Amino acid sequence: MDWISPRPNEVATGPTELIGREPEIQQLRLFVSRITQGAGQVLLLSGDPGVGKTSLLDLAAAIATDSGIRLLRATGSQFEADISFAALHQLLRPCLVELPHLSPLAARALNVALCLGEGPPPPQLLVATAVLELLQQVAKEQPLLLIVDDLPWLDRASALVLGMVARRLDGLPAALLAACRTGQPSFFDQGNLPVARVEPLSEEAAAELLANRYPVMTPRVRRRLLDAALGNPLALLELPVSLGDLARTVAGTLPAALPLGHRLQTVFASRVQALPPGVYELLLLAVLDGTGDLRLVRALAADHGPQGLGPAERAGLVRADEATEEPDERVAALLQEVAHANLRRGDSVGAVTELLRAAELSPSGKGRSGRLAEAAYLGSIVTGDLRDAPRLLEQARRAHSGPGGPLSAAVAGAYHLLHGDGDVEVAHRLLVTAIYELDDPRDAHNKVLIEALYTLIMICFFGGRADLWPPLRSTVDRLIPRPPELLAILSATFSDPARLTPAMLARADASVASLGRQVSPARITRTGIAVAYLDRLSACREPLQRAIQHGREGGAVTSAIEALFLLGQDAFHTGRWDEAQRLVDEGLQLCDTHGYDLLTWPGRLTAALLAAARGDLAKATDTATDMDAWATPRRAGIIGAYASHIRGLTALGQGDFETAFGNAAAISPPGVFAPYAPHALWVFLDLVEAAIHTGRRAEAAAHVAAARDGRLDRLSPRLRLIVLAGEAITEPRTGTDPQTLEQMITEPGHDRWPFDLARIQLSYGSHLRRSKRTTDARRHLAAAAETFRRLGATPWAARADRELRATGVTVAAAATGLASLTPQQRQIALLAAAGHTNKGIAARLFLSPRTVSTHLYQVFPKLGITSRAALRDALADTPPD
Repeated sequence: MDWISPRPNEVATGPTELIGREPEIQQLRLFVSRITQGAGQVLLLSGDPGVGKTSLLDLAAAIATDSGIRLLRATGSQFEADISFAALHQLLRPCLVELPHLSPLAARALNVALCLGEGPPPPQLLVATAVLELLQQVAKEQPLLLIVDDLPWLDRASALVLGMVARRLDGLPAALLAACRTGQPSFFDQGNLPVARVEPLSEEAAAELLANRYPVMTPRVRRRLLDAALGNPLALLELPVSLGDLARTVAGTLPAALPLGHRLQTVFASRVQALPPGVYELLLLAVLDGTGDLRLVRALAADHGPQGLGPAERAGLVRADEATEEPDERVAALLQEVAHANLRRGDSVGAVTELLRAAELSPSGKGRSGRLAEAAYLGSIVTGDLRDAPRLLEQARRAHSGPGGPLSAAVAGAYHLLHGDGDVEVAHRLLVTAIYELDDPRDAHNKVLIEALYTLIMICFFGGRADLWPPLRSTVDRLIPRPPELLAILSATFSDPARLTPAMLARADASVASLGRQVSPARITRTGIAVAYLDRLSACREPLQRAIQHGREGGAVTSAIEALFLLGQDAFHTGRWDEAQRLVDEGLQLCDTHGYDLLTWPGRLTAALLAAARGDLAKATDTATDMDAWATPRRAGIIGAYASHIRGLTALGQGDFETAFGNAAAISPPGVFAPYAPHALWVFLDLVEAAIHTGRRAEAAAHVAAARDGRLDRLSPRLRLIVLAGEAITEPRTGTDPQTLEQMITEPGHDRWPFDLARIQLSYGSHLRRSKRTTDARRHLAAAAETFRRLGATPWAARADRELRATGVTVAAAATGLASLTPQQRQIALLAAAGHTNKGIAARLFLSPRTVSTHLYQVFPKLGITSRAALRDALADTPPD
């Protein structure tokens, strides 16, 4: 049943094949190859219903046909199980024309047994002997493979005869391959015959089967089906059919009991019918009850003898742990603990499922409300079920509508507000009030409280105002016996990194060092967020990649989004700009799919900084405008800081230093690193450079002094290099040895931040030129120009070239227009100008759509344009290939 075959309205991605059955396929090939050697082999395939036995029989038949072996097939049927020799007739019918060539005794026995003639019933041994004689006669012309499916449904007479035949095939160029369900009794004597157990598919093979058969299925649904199907190929292929559109949607909670289609019902019906009458009656009562709850059935089982539901459990039809006697707070609390444990292990989808089950088993409305709200919260921040949160929160409210609602409801509500029309102020007030109303807001072991504080950190950060942080910091400081380590680190490093103590910096480094052992995507991404402003994301790459893969496979979607944007940010700073664009694009697609509006902005920030650096002014400024329009009514201050950062970098690339200064100063004034303004660390060089070029040397000096007094240089090697550069280009300088900066620029490892290093060399080279140190200036300016060109930072390369010309160096004008393009870029540009999509271009040139997108990003600045729409005019005079 694990064949992949296209069906209406579905897209298959490859040829029909068996997935995950390589050992079985190899065994069958060997089995078939030995038939011509007269080995007289027999092999029984045994496995659960739907595991793929019939598909393996079909494969063996195909292999045999290709090898010139004749097939004889029969399949057991429930409706013919009482007709003697029905299966034998089905098996031998293609070769009954050979009966006249048999001995009279054998011919008469088969004629009578198969109802082809009259006479006294022949003994079974005589029938078996006649069958062997017939097979020997037929095999003279062509080797034989007998294939029998569903052995348990063979009629008694056929099963007994075939059992005898199976033991007497030695010396014949014939073999018997049969299939039966594990543990199901039959009249076919299997004693001492070789049996190959067909196991369920591995996790990897099951995932591949689903991906091939249902390529548009969402990861969340795929994960649920993989857990439910337990590697059964038929279940993997049929369960999505019964789900319909739910298999392709990102919102909406899947039903607790997945519906079975007709084929699955048919397969498992035989298990039910084979149960003892008393057990069958109990399951019938469960069906009539209609709830899927086995508690009623358990209560009645005592009247049906000691076996109860045991036979049904052994047949895999029910699970004992589904039959809780009644709503039980102890069981509900245990399930909640299991959910928390699974969350720590990274199984966020399982955690939400267990919380929903715990809510069902909660005897009190308050307990049920709290667990429903926690499921809504985890669904919102972890599994990508943001759009389903309002429904669960409404259920929680109805379960306990009085005062003192659960904290988890406030957490989920605040998170949903941030992504909807609500503003940061309302979300902050809602969550702080709920925390203060707790019986004990100092309990560090209260997992919901800790999750609430993590959410409050995000609210404070996106609010971007100093007055939002004190309630958070005071609550974290009061936790008893102590705050969780990661919470303490994140609340310090993410809020005000400019004032970080050496001890807290060391704790942050220790947290990064321990990521190799971490399996929770949420903890991995929170650690990455904690050190993002400290330039330590490169040390988090491998764990963040694991978090991304977990989300791709249907796990924690929000963690995957955050990890993608963190790695994109790291790729931007470390000069891997094409990779940065790909990471950001994937994260933005996930945000759009799952409705995470707020989470898009860090990704769009990186994309806009890339556009600004590469000279795509329209994209950069449009993004900044979008940020202001979204952030202003919601009072999301950090998004406004993002917009200022984008405008400032765009202006610097164009030499518009007045605009650049105004935007950098809007994030943090000159001479001050404002409290709770972490983004000020990223625009330090912007402000100093813009201040010098606009004649504000006092402001530049004050800002450098503030950095020196705050010891920003100890936070990271990159910040140390930038602070030294600021000291070197600020006049009057106070004690900075130029040789120190020269050594820092050439120090091994500092080229891992190529854009920052090139900017420093541009600023320092410009300073040296004005100081009449022309030779040194040329060296730094030439290095900067080369790096900018390698990165594709076109406007910055142009600035460096202008400075070089001012030193007396003749700089050839960079090739522009079509002459500046590589042959592949030229081909892609022409196709895009002709109206082809990235996907169409990729198919035509045997590239990936991402590669096409990357080339176009590089083409635009070379042609002096900022959009695809301008390509046609830019290439208007280009001769065709």
